[in-house]
Amino acid sequence: MRAEQAVRESAELGEGPTWDPVGGRLIWVDILGSRVHTYEPGSGRRTVLATEQHVGAAKPRTDGGLVVNLRDGVGGYAPDGTFGWLHRDPVPGRRGNDAAVAPDGSLWAGSMAYDETPGGGNLIRLAPDGTATTVLDDVTVSNGTGWSPDGKRMYYVDTPTRRIDVFDVDGEHVSGRRELATVEEGAGFPDGLTVDADGCVWVALWDGGALRRYTPSGTLDRVVPLPVRRPTACAFGGSDLRDLYVSSARVGLDRPTPLEGSLLVFPGAGQGLSQPRFG
Repeated sequence: MRAEQAVRESAELGEGPTWDPVGGRLIWVDILGSRVHTYEPGSGRRTVLATEQHVGAAKPRTDGGLVVNLRDGVGGYAPDGTFGWLHRDPVPGRRGNDAAVAPDGSLWAGSMAYDETPGGGNLIRLAPDGTATTVLDDVTVSNGTGWSPDGKRMYYVDTPTRRIDVFDVDGEHVSGRRELATVEEGAGFPDGLTVDADGCVWVALWDGGALRRYTPSGTLDRVVPLPVRRPTACAFGGSDLRDLYVSSARVGLDRPTPLEGSLLVFPGAGQGLSQPRFG
């Protein structure tokens, strides 16, 4: 596997790549830049949407708009760009971070304290009708979230723990939290993740300059070095869901290279899963 530059960008904190098959585009955000980016590999067309707050994640909606995890809660953009709050819960010193859409169309949105105070964040489930339920509290840096191909397992990362955890899923409820794998000291910290068609978990290693792939039993079976020090998340995309996209950050780096903060791609890296839309 060899990384290619998909989009040259200087994102401070690029995050959350998501493939939108209806639009044939890759969506990702620059959290600290308050920007939602899109990229259409077929045409090379790009768009940039400026948000009024730091934006942790952006996912496609069934109506063609976007749902966004912002500083003060979760909002939505209609196709014409009109914005409205879906769930507003401002907490001083806290912002939204990574998020994912579950198989049932709900949004699982995480948060964290700006200063990474232990226990300063949470993970909520937002139903399409706007009903919010707290799934996890006492979270420090809520990050990667994904589901197994059969929807019976949920994978989750609270980055400072260095763990990828797994839960059993029963409808909208999760239980039986346990460790799938731990990233050892010196190898970086687990950040965003995606699950492939084999049920394996791909995770980006912040400060580790690599991706890792773990089997459903937790066995490490692949390490992919990257030309960036702070990869943040990964997602399969393209018309056949075989290209693996990786977002990256340049925040906090001395002398960042031109690639850091850009969107990378590994063509033909594997087989991804179609991701549901919010709603």
